[in-house]
Amino acid sequence: MKELSTRTAGFTDSVIRRMTRISNAHGAVNLSQGFPDFDPPAEITNRLAQVAAEGPHQYATTWGAQNFRESLARKQEHFSGVSVDPDSEIVATCGSTEAMMAVMMTITNPGDKVAIFSPFYENYGADTILSGAEPIYIPLNPPKFDFDADLLEDAFRQGAKALILCNPSNPCGKVFTREELNIIAGLAIKYDAYVITDEVYEHIIYTPNEHVYMASLPGMKERTIICNSLSKTYSITGWRLGYVIADARIADRVKKVHDFLTVGAPAPLMEAVVTGLNFGDDYYLELQRHYTHMKDLFIGGLKNIGLKYSEPQGAYYVLVDISEFNCKDDLKFCEWLAREVKVGAVPGSSFFKEDENRYIRFHFAKKDETLNTALNRLSEIYNKVRVTAEFRA
Repeated sequence: MKELSTRTAGFTDSVIRRMTRISNAHGAVNLSQGFPDFDPPAEITNRLAQVAAEGPHQYATTWGAQNFRESLARKQEHFSGVSVDPDSEIVATCGSTEAMMAVMMTITNPGDKVAIFSPFYENYGADTILSGAEPIYIPLNPPKFDFDADLLEDAFRQGAKALILCNPSNPCGKVFTREELNIIAGLAIKYDAYVITDEVYEHIIYTPNEHVYMASLPGMKERTIICNSLSKTYSITGWRLGYVIADARIADRVKKVHDFLTVGAPAPLMEAVVTGLNFGDDYYLELQRHYTHMKDLFIGGLKNIGLKYSEPQGAYYVLVDISEFNCKDDLKFCEWLAREVKVGAVPGSSFFKEDENRYIRFHFAKKDETLNTALNRLSEIYNKVRVTAEFRA
């Protein structure tokens, strides 16, 4: 038999999704894969019930239903202050995962280089490799997860055609400051590079932090390519509704790639979520309040237990430092945690390019009772860790 693709030879499955399966197998509270255990807004699900009876049930326009794109353009302009043409600058996709892959295939040629901050969401490296490009990793330095501007510029000097920027960041919860974004923007302009932004957590921000849209900075609208999703804002991770917002020249090419990848996003779901896209500001203020409550509950519990963590500024993840347990293999630690403590987490090494085993990632998009159950179980971690050494090998 002939050899399979060399591009995928070194791939593993997603460690995040694997930890969900391990958590389920051991009856653990799943704080690994980032999805909530509470319902989407009733207005959206009620509209979906209507759509189930009324339609549409057939293909929408390949790059997204007209009312979906128009509602999305209004929302984006409202929050970012940047005008968006719904007809020429938006492509609806099957989740932000497809959005990122379509963009990478649109802008890169085999042999091109793409800069990625580390730690990073695991898809970024895979998407870069699948598109034939080469990743260049720039470390974000714990515990503040700031970056060295000289190292970033060196990536552009090496020929990075684009930078992937997750803001707020998964997994570390960093919110990039306006000053940091201006540094990035200045380098992108200086080296004529694109900035691909993943802003899926744009509305999950903790005071006093502020989400600044890269496209709103001077000179950046034309070279910023937004890859986003409705999954986290409306608690509909299973709907797989994402989008690309980009300059018309770029979006036109993305439309063609998207057409051959998936044809189009689900028409009934686009119709239903228009209700959410038309929500007023009160919804987003309540969303922020809700997630702030969950963050305070969970990290307050971690503090009471005595676990060390990095305070998240946005998103709904927290990195916990497990170095006190002399862990040599964070994957084995997470497997042990799911089996013996009955709480699921993701090993930090799956997010870092650097040789890093100090961290595990929890997410806290859960009901109070779920988080309290997890914290009660985690309170036994010091007692249970004394009787094992399997992850210290």
